[in-house]
Amino acid sequence: MEYETPLFFHVMQHAARADRDVIDMVSGNPDWEPPEALREALHEYADLESSAFQYPPSDGIAELREEIARRRGVDVETVIVTNGAGEANYLAMARALERDAGSEVILTDPVYPYYPGKTTMLGGRQRFVPTAADGNLDPDAVRAAASEETAAIVVNSPNNPTGAVYPERTVRELVAIAEEYDAILVSDEVYDHFDLSGRFFSALDIDSDRLIVTNSFSKSMAITGFRVGYAIVPKELVADARSRHMLVNVAGSYPAQYAVAHALRETEPAYYERSRELLVDRVDAFTAALDAAGAEYTRPDGAFYVMARFDGFRGSLENVERLIDEAGVAGMPGETFGTSREAWLRFALVTPRVEEAAERLATYFEDR
Repeated sequence: MEYETPLFFHVMQHAARADRDVIDMVSGNPDWEPPEALREALHEYADLESSAFQYPPSDGIAELREEIARRRGVDVETVIVTNGAGEANYLAMARALERDAGSEVILTDPVYPYYPGKTTMLGGRQRFVPTAADGNLDPDAVRAAASEETAAIVVNSPNNPTGAVYPERTVRELVAIAEEYDAILVSDEVYDHFDLSGRFFSALDIDSDRLIVTNSFSKSMAITGFRVGYAIVPKELVADARSRHMLVNVAGSYPAQYAVAHALRETEPAYYERSRELLVDRVDAFTAALDAAGAEYTRPDGAFYVMARFDGFRGSLENVERLIDEAGVAGMPGETFGTSREAWLRFALVTPRVEEAAERLATYFEDR
């Protein structure tokens, strides 16, 4: 399959052109409010001296980098503030591939499609390791796929699209495999605040110089448009990553970083807990309706996506467009995420109309 042109925006554009009301379950845009402290900081920023309207430091404003370092227990010199987790993953994968330590990137199947696209863009070769039916990854399968050509192993937990949360044993084994083969484990933890299982284990809890952790505030603070993420890069690798970031972006957004730094300091844990509680309710409502429709599905342990399979209905782009036009529900085709989920569809639970969407799906498939 072709991964080079992700289909997210194609599906969203088709939904926008539809001649009927369509419930968007495509995008990962949280529909809840950002922290109040973030809005306060934006108002405050507007009244600052004009010097604050110029370029910030390329690798991020000091107060944000220091707050990230404090929270994650790392040296501030290893923190690069990026243009969302997308750029953070790009920097991490580029740094892994430019070491002349192999050209293969091990990815999971199913996979978030931007990882394979970045691999090809950076001149690497994709090697896929299928996950279990519930989305969990077997470290032994990764070890079997690894070789002297392995430059990077890219994983995402909590996982998009499966909702799997990798246990501590898996994460430790993945780091060990990366160290054994002189590869870099890229651990994308952008959904860490949406661990619904209580089992999330951050790779940062492991001391390794073969590990780059990426993250973002896009999901956790419901600010996907702000594009503020970060990469935590080992000291011996961070200088070149910082240079690539500067050459690609020059710098990030000063007001966005200012607001995020303020919100990090002032937002109570209850804000994030409310988001998780909301998602648990939505998972319950959506999967109950899928049960009633006779669908097979994966119940997520984290993130905010559900993958579902309806008998005789392949997870193709053509069928997703048909669902938009005939059922008024927009999801993502399973084939977008790899060959192992070609019969599946992915639905994002970031809409207050989750129950209505499930009812529309149930009615549609009952009438087929």
